Amino acid sequence: MTANPTEICILTTKDFTILEVMRDRCDAGSPLAPILKKKLETALVVFRDDVPENVATLSSRVTFTVDGSEADTRILSHDAMSSSVGTFQPISTARGLALLGMAEGEDFHLVDRNGREERIVLEKVQYQPEAARRARESVVAQADAAHRKSALRLIRGAFYDQPAVAPAGTSGGDDPGPSAA
Repeated sequence: MTANPTEICILTTKDFTILEVMRDRCDAGSPLAPILKKKLETALVVFRDDVPENVATLSSRVTFTVDGSEADTRILSHDAMSSSVGTFQPISTARGLALLGMAEGEDFHLVDRNGREERIVLEKVQYQPEAARRARESVVAQADAAHRKSALRLIRGAFYDQPAVAPAGTSGGDDPGPSAA
């Protein structure tokens, strides 16, 4: 289970922490141990707001191929889910773990227990929760800015069309008023 040593695994701080915990709980003889080691050694850790939208993160819906077979689309999950079969690809499996942190177009080579090698290629990140969150926040910010812009309207001439009113207690002409008496 090796990866190209020049590849960088881009992980959010959350995903990196999950992989560290998995590594700490993993037996040395586990088939996931070398993948975890490689992912953590080559990790570029970024905040969720900084992860590129073409990188597979936890809960991303990704399309990938194995050894050039027909493309498959799955949601990367923390662990096996009990919902529809074929919907999730847990990172507790070699393929799911290999996909985590990959960018579109990158590949990862796995060797199973029987010594058979398989090549996984991340074809497309269909949905990434971090990118979706940024998009929602952008829409909300734009709507908020538009609302603030339209909340106050200056109407030119609104006060100039009305006759001038003298303040109370002042005279408006020749009449000296009550103070002259």
